[in-house]
Amino acid sequence: MTELHTPQAGDDRAADNDVVALLMRQHGDIRNLFDEVEASSGEERRDAFRRLVRLLAVHETAEEEVVHPFAQRSLPGGEEVVEERLAEERAAKETLAALDDVDTDDPKFMPMLMKLRRDVQEHARAEERYEFTHIRRSADAAKLASMAKAVKAAEAVAPTRPHPGVESGAANVMLGPVAALMDRTKDAVRKAMGKDG
Repeated sequence: MTELHTPQAGDDRAADNDVVALLMRQHGDIRNLFDEVEASSGEERRDAFRRLVRLLAVHETAEEEVVHPFAQRSLPGGEEVVEERLAEERAAKETLAALDDVDTDDPKFMPMLMKLRRDVQEHARAEERYEFTHIRRSADAAKLASMAKAVKAAEAVAPTRPHPGVESGAANVMLGPVAALMDRTKDAVRKAMGKDG
């Protein structure tokens, strides 16, 4: 019998081979980016917000393509659990779309950002409770690694951290509209999972 590797905080091997550890790390990165947006101003805030939008788009798309289908198939009451998560995601996306039309220096920006943060945090807690714990219990190491590979393919489409040399606001702009980013992410995830689309 092989010994199971229990993921620990900061364990890169776990994040590489365990979809739950990887998604939990992303949840932490999202919280940190919300903090960064709140604590900054001017161009720094615009840059942090662009990175937050990118990570949210990639993260949610990967969950829609990887986590939700697994939960629907294998979780008792999976259809209902996933529908609730999708409704939460739709609400967050509506707030995000409204925020996209507001400059980060506008007085309306921070109250809208706080609403988005609450929505995203409630959604993350529900995922962790209703989907992630089930995935951890029911998926073997090979399945966890396969799902992690697909999520990492999504991350590669739009890195959440700027690469060295592209830290400036001008060079670190969005890779295109959020919808186009989500489409590229879906394609990358499906390719990583061996699906044609």
